[in-house]
Amino acid sequence: MSLRRVILRQAFERVSKERFIFNHFSSVSSVLSGKHFQFIYQKLYFNPSSKYTMVWITNQEYEESTILPKTDLPRGQEQASNGSHSKVEFNSKLDILSRANKVRLSGIVCTIGPVSREVEYLCSLIESGMNIARMNFSHGSHEYHSQTIKNCREADKLYKEKKGFSPNLAIALDTKGPEIRTGLLEGDDGRKEVELEKGAKIKLTTNEEFKEKCTKEVLYLDYKNITKVMVPGKRVFIDDGLISVVAEEIGDDHVIGTIENGGNLGSRKGCNLPGTDTDLPAVSEKDKSDLQLGVDLGVDMIFASFIRNAAGVKEIRDVLGEAGKDILIIPKIENQQGCNNIDEIIEASDGIMVARGDMGIEIPTEKVFIAQKQIIAKCNRAGKPVICATQMLESMVKKPRPTRAEGADVANAILDGADCVMLSGETAKGDYPTTCVRTMAALAKEAESCFYNSRLFEQLISYDEMKDCSETTAIAAVQSSLLNRASAIIVLSETGRTAKLASKFRPKCPIVVSTHDGAVARKCNLHRGLIPLLYEGEKSVDSQMKHAIDFAKKFGFVGSGDSVIVLCGCADSSCVCMKIL
Repeated sequence: MSLRRVILRQAFERVSKERFIFNHFSSVSSVLSGKHFQFIYQKLYFNPSSKYTMVWITNQEYEESTILPKTDLPRGQEQASNGSHSKVEFNSKLDILSRANKVRLSGIVCTIGPVSREVEYLCSLIESGMNIARMNFSHGSHEYHSQTIKNCREADKLYKEKKGFSPNLAIALDTKGPEIRTGLLEGDDGRKEVELEKGAKIKLTTNEEFKEKCTKEVLYLDYKNITKVMVPGKRVFIDDGLISVVAEEIGDDHVIGTIENGGNLGSRKGCNLPGTDTDLPAVSEKDKSDLQLGVDLGVDMIFASFIRNAAGVKEIRDVLGEAGKDILIIPKIENQQGCNNIDEIIEASDGIMVARGDMGIEIPTEKVFIAQKQIIAKCNRAGKPVICATQMLESMVKKPRPTRAEGADVANAILDGADCVMLSGETAKGDYPTTCVRTMAALAKEAESCFYNSRLFEQLISYDEMKDCSETTAIAAVQSSLLNRASAIIVLSETGRTAKLASKFRPKCPIVVSTHDGAVARKCNLHRGLIPLLYEGEKSVDSQMKHAIDFAKKFGFVGSGDSVIVLCGCADSSCVCMKIL
């Protein structure tokens, strides 16, 4: 008996112990603990409608038509999937003429800045593929970010009016965290830079007199205790390590050093002290104020900067309090200590961000890709969403096309198992924000087509004991979707838990999550494969299911004769329930 059949039988046997009965092309229910449960697998026959522009389906086909010849090859590298028994065999069958999957499964996080914060432009970003809008609280006032969040919600509303469905745009607050930054350049207009020349002397001061009067000779740093932790010979890295200063003389409120690597420097750039133990707090007073604003504005998630251990996650949770108990906390792993404590951080958090910018300074550059692969794999095993971030399409800040290395970087992050990929300066201050999003969406879709889902599924279910019947049912649903090449899994859920369990096991098809709760819908954007669908009709399983199926039909990713898996989560139970059709 093949390994695939053994795995499926084990999943079914486990469910059968919970008095479940599975029957393809039919629906059979049972009663467990007074609840009504069911697994459904059915065929749908209808004529699919024409293509629509939507968040998950990229409407640009230029990648497929202008360079490569048109082909009748199936989408999603199906030829590679057929009969492949190893990853080497699968990869050897990949074909550049094969069309990408129609639906993008991974999420795109866009940093919103001066060039992209207006409502009309936000609508363009949503249409291009943005799923999560990131507010970087290292810059800007509370009033600035409050207005930007208001604009994001207005754009979501306008998009719904125009397209007939809500994109369920999620809002993320990225904390400044216990980081060190330079001050403002004297006379800064938002774009001013000064050139720091290699070999020149520079004073790094904590004197607030220079907080908004930085020059190429004197640079303000907002870390008061730098003179207590620095010693001669240690380095200060500035602006993601592009500029480095070697400390030579330590004063009461300043460090005098020599510029080892120069370059152009703007205002408010980050600084790192690799190899130096700092006494920075996990949550600064500014962070506390920003987090409270996030609670008041109802943000969906917190990207917590420079988290070093589980205690830092708990401290943020305490600051959010009862009013912010449903806000997701996504720690950013940015230093050696965070890498060392990754297991406890994953357990304490709702997801992880691999923030490679500062990480590439705090640990050797040649080790960053190892940390990326390790952290993503650990999150995949734990079923926690993971974001890969920093400099993914950096050259597109000024250029309309990415470098080949950047294209491979985005694709490999998806192949590593990332749920989301993130754009920073590309959409916050770049010249081509919407082009960046479309490019990232196209790269993600191609990478997802080359993802060896069945092998990953087998590996994921072999690691741990199944925790409850909901997880067992999710496993069976994903296995059925792989074996029968289902076009979609439809989940009716109040909390999103059932859908997230299914996402953990990486089906090749999209998972349409129909929910009454807008917050649940928005948070689903973090998870690979989840397409949130807000249902505002009557509370009837039949009506909600019809709404979800009509949605899948309308947007053309479920076609005539396609297989569909339908599941229903139960808000007050660990199991899965559904009304009999």
